[in-house]
Amino acid sequence: MKAAVTTKAGNPEVIEIREVDKPQVKTGWVLIKVKAFGLNRSELFTRRGDSPGVVFPRIQGIECVGTVEEDPSNTYASGQQVAAIMGGMGRFFDGGYAEYVLAPIEIIFPFESELAWEILGAIPEMFQTVSGSLDQALEIAAGETLLIRGGTSSIGMLSCQLAKARGLTVIATTRNTAKKQALIDNGADQVIIDDGSIKEQVREIYPEGVNKVLELIGTRTLKDSLKCIAPKGMVCMTGILGNEWTMKEFTPMGDIPSLGRLTVYMGESENLSKESLQDFIDDVEKGNVKLNIDKVFELSEVAAAHQYMEDNRAKGKIIVKL
Repeated sequence: MKAAVTTKAGNPEVIEIREVDKPQVKTGWVLIKVKAFGLNRSELFTRRGDSPGVVFPRIQGIECVGTVEEDPSNTYASGQQVAAIMGGMGRFFDGGYAEYVLAPIEIIFPFESELAWEILGAIPEMFQTVSGSLDQALEIAAGETLLIRGGTSSIGMLSCQLAKARGLTVIATTRNTAKKQALIDNGADQVIIDDGSIKEQVREIYPEGVNKVLELIGTRTLKDSLKCIAPKGMVCMTGILGNEWTMKEFTPMGDIPSLGRLTVYMGESENLSKESLQDFIDDVEKGNVKLNIDKVFELSEVAAAHQYMEDNRAKGKIIVKL
């Protein structure tokens, strides 16, 4: 089969298209014919060599959608539509950047849909991350104010839509003034141009601060996001768009405001139910949710897609369709 193989840690050009052996089916695993997959920021870090325990060469890809090729357990029928999400895929065993992937049955999610594969490819990891961040971590509620730091990312765009549907007021940020209208069109009530310090801009709109912050930039802006919350407000760090994992200095009793709360979301496949994924796919199919897909690449273009992601050029999800 053809696969996009990350040959070693490095820049996007270390990803090469190669002919490799098709995975051999084994008990407890399902062989999937890959139809599409989304690119994720964590895959950029893995490619750079920043994910502990990853051995190269490696076929990356923490998610995919496709059809069942073979399931020894007969849990899933041949040709059945499925998604595979995380569980070490693309890091500790070969992942979705290929024509076929062998994945543990525990991370397989069946679904039924008439949507195009490139649309379905955008859904699994994005929905898992958004639903986990908003509901499990931030525990959003109608009437609250939500600040989305990194609003033009695929996670940010979907979070805005779901939060608005739940009755929240949303403030979204972008560093690029050219992307402001895209955030407004996506439903944001206010847009702030982010120069790394937005506390004063937020306080001008909400003097007491916002109730919740979804931090998608990461450690670079985390301290500033904590300064934006109201008493008993909460910040959830989910993304690392700023490309920095750690902070040089952090003083909990200085950087976290009194009564403020800081959490993170690092969800896995077990944080997502098969029913909720199907319900979300149905909502997309009905037009209740609009997915922001920025660009669709081919398998032969995975290296270029990684460069596109690294350059922060996307205003939504980047997809590879086979």
